[in-house]
Amino acid sequence: MKAYIASPLGFADSTREFLKRIHEVLEKHRFEVLDPWDQDYSQLFAEAEKLEKMEERRIYLHEQVNQVIGRKNADLIRESDVLVAVLDGPDVDSGTASEIGFAFGLGKTIIGLRTDFRLAADNLGSTVNLQVEYFIEESSGERICRSLEELNESLRVLAAVIKIER
Repeated sequence: MKAYIASPLGFADSTREFLKRIHEVLEKHRFEVLDPWDQDYSQLFAEAEKLEKMEERRIYLHEQVNQVIGRKNADLIRESDVLVAVLDGPDVDSGTASEIGFAFGLGKTIIGLRTDFRLAADNLGSTVNLQVEYFIEESSGERICRSLEELNESLRVLAAVIKIER
C-alpha cells in the first residue's frame, strides 16, 4: 500500500517535524510513504543558478526544473493507493488543491487533514474550500480529519479495507 502526502509542509523548517509525524502515522499502518519533499532536486536548481541571464534562468526553470518536478509528483500520485492532503493554512495550498483534483480524477482515495482551527471555508457547511472538501468526501466517504489521532483511525480502517480488497 502506498500513500502520497500532498502538503506545503516542506517549504519551511518549522513545519517539517509535523510532516515527519504524518510519515510515522502512515508507516504505522504499513503504508509506503510517497512524499514529494523526499525528492532531491538540488542539482537541477544548482544548474539554474549557474545561468547568468535572467531570461535563460527563467526558461530553464520552466522547461527543465518545473517540468521534472511536476511530472515526478504526478507519477507518484499515479503510483499511490491513497493521497493524504494537509489542508492547514488560511486557505488550502494551491499545489495541494491541484494534487487533490488530480488524484480524484484518477479515482484515488483521498483523506484530508486539517489541524488548523482558523475558519477557511466557503460557508458554515464546510471546513475548507467546498470543491476540495467534495473531492475528499466523494473519494473516501470520510469527513476531513481534525487531528493526527483522527488520521490514525481513518488510516487503520482504510488499511483494513485495502487489505481485504487485495
